Amino acid sequence: MIARRSTLVLSQSLVERLRAHLFPGDGLEAAGLLLFGYTSGRRQKLLAREWLPVPHEACQRHSDYITWPGEYVEKAIARAEENGLAIIAVHSHPGGLFAFSDADEKSDRFLMPALYHGTDQVCGSAIMIPDGAVRARLYSSGAHMQPIDLVSCAGDDISYWWDGDVPRPRPMAFTSRMTAWLKQLSVCVIGVSGTGSIVAEQLARLGFGEVILIDFDKVEWRNLNRILNSSEADAVSETLKVDMFAAAIRSYRSDCEVIGIPKNISTRDAVLAACEADLLLSCVDTAEGRHIADRLAAHFLMPLLDVGVSIPTRMAGRERVIVEVCGRIDYVPPGGSSLLDRGVYDASNLEAEYLAQAAPDAHRRKLEDGYLRGATEEAPSVIALNMRAASGCVMEFIARAFPFRHEPNNGFARAIFTLTDGCEDRFAESSFPRSETFPLGCGAQEPLLGLPALAMRQR
Repeated sequence: MIARRSTLVLSQSLVERLRAHLFPGDGLEAAGLLLFGYTSGRRQKLLAREWLPVPHEACQRHSDYITWPGEYVEKAIARAEENGLAIIAVHSHPGGLFAFSDADEKSDRFLMPALYHGTDQVCGSAIMIPDGAVRARLYSSGAHMQPIDLVSCAGDDISYWWDGDVPRPRPMAFTSRMTAWLKQLSVCVIGVSGTGSIVAEQLARLGFGEVILIDFDKVEWRNLNRILNSSEADAVSETLKVDMFAAAIRSYRSDCEVIGIPKNISTRDAVLAACEADLLLSCVDTAEGRHIADRLAAHFLMPLLDVGVSIPTRMAGRERVIVEVCGRIDYVPPGGSSLLDRGVYDASNLEAEYLAQAAPDAHRRKLEDGYLRGATEEAPSVIALNMRAASGCVMEFIARAFPFRHEPNNGFARAIFTLTDGCEDRFAESSFPRSETFPLGCGAQEPLLGLPALAMRQR
């Protein structure tokens, strides 16, 4: 199991606002108050919601310490109480010290009890250094201090700042140091079938410390040719896909925690399991599955990767021929354009799937046979195409967390490859509209994901 108790999650837009205020260019400390919600499960996840800067002119600012009027703390307490949030006091270290100073210790002994008694919530303090790295800690009852093990920020790049780390360049991609970093992270894969099984296999072998698998379905004869690690014995016994795959990972990764959730992602149990991960990968064929992934990514500030493949066909005389062989990989950071914004699914797709629940078996077959559009195939031989798309999906994560591209990652929000003509097109985040349909950082507020169907039922 990952030896981590708590994670503070920031969005890129919020980090940019913090950095602009905390480092105005004069070499003096600056400060503000961060409001956050939190979820509690096996690990506590703190989700940054609002940033309340303290005006520079209201502070006594120096190169190694800062003081500011209590009225701004009172304003933050009022705002936090109004929205059920907790408070972290944040200030800058212009000199680059990635540790709490003696002055910070003295300040916390005075400020933290005041924040706790004002909100009756856990509270904390944090520092930021000029390169944007953040280190934070929590106080329970306003007195007992506990370091926040990890601060993460997912934007064009994905950044991880571990407690106790001396700031240093992140590991080079594809090295053993990258593997060591991944061992401290949790990943969730929604859908462990044709593409999802290949994605999950790569993530496990890359070194992730925890792999959460979500899929309600069982292994069948007709999908043995495209689900990694599945066997005839699994088809005979109708083994759950998550159980089959979890056993396979454990056979070569005794140091990996594997959690199988045999539920549809649209269920409360599955959502609560998925939200504990640091990274979300959607490998589903349904609009509903992608809609839930969209909401999960926004509500819990999770970077999301979504992958899909397709082989459109048409009639040419009396024969059916392939029009295209293609795949798509989308990277969605918290606060970026959603899969809904990008047209991966829409309201009509969701409505059609809802209506099709009256004939779920027929609907499922229609989706699974959708690899070759217009052609009915009981066991489509598409593992090579799935491999290509799944590899691109995982490589996209590596490029974000351990950048290796010659061009900035903001130009790679979507990649589409077409194998019939050997082309690959990419699209920048600016190519898509952003509707802000899904609120950021709401966490496990009821109803879960803002969906009444997922609300906690009273007993």
